[in-house]
Amino acid sequence: MMHQSNFGMTKSTVEALKIKDNENILELGHGNGKHISFVLQQAENLAYYGLEIAETMKKEAEQSNESSATSFHLFDGSMVPLENDTFEKAFTVNTIYFWKNPTQLLEQMYRVLKSSGLFAIGFAQKEFMEMLPFTKYGFTLYGDNEFRELIAKSSFQLVDLSNHKEQITSKAGDKVERSYTVATLKK
Repeated sequence: MMHQSNFGMTKSTVEALKIKDNENILELGHGNGKHISFVLQQAENLAYYGLEIAETMKKEAEQSNESSATSFHLFDGSMVPLENDTFEKAFTVNTIYFWKNPTQLLEQMYRVLKSSGLFAIGFAQKEFMEMLPFTKYGFTLYGDNEFRELIAKSSFQLVDLSNHKEQITSKAGDKVERSYTVATLKK
C-alpha cells in the first residue's frame, strides 16, 4: 500500500533529476524497492545504489530487484558509508521527516555527489501531514519556508522547488488530496 500511495511522489522526484545514460544513482530509504524498475528505465546503463535503515525493507528490495545494476545496503540514517564524489544523482522520498540531524545528512549527501550532482527530495507538505494522526510522534514536518531555511544551512544550492497535488487512498480507504513538494538541490 505504501508503494502505491507514494509512487506519484517517487515518480515526480525521479523525473526532477533528468537522469542520463551511464549515471550512478543513490537513493536514501528505498523501502520495498518496487519503484526501482521505473528508476532504471530513465536511461541506459545506470547503476542504482540503495541505502536503507530497515533490514526488512533491504531484504524486500533485494528480492524485488535482482538486476546486476542494483545494490542495497544498510546505514544508520546519519552517516552515508560511501566515498566522496561517487554519484551523479541522488534522491529520497518521504524520509526527511525522520532525519535526526538534517544538516549533517545533507552534508553527507553533498560529499558523495560528484561536482554539479543533483539531489532531489520529495516530501509531503506540513499542512497535509498535520492532518495525519501518527505524525505527532517522531516526525519533523516541513513547508516550503522551513525547507528553504534548512537548505540555506547546507552547502547545497536550491535549484527548484515544485509543488504538486495528487489524489491518494488513505489507510482508512478514503480518497484524500495530498500536497507535496519536490526539491532539486545542486552541488
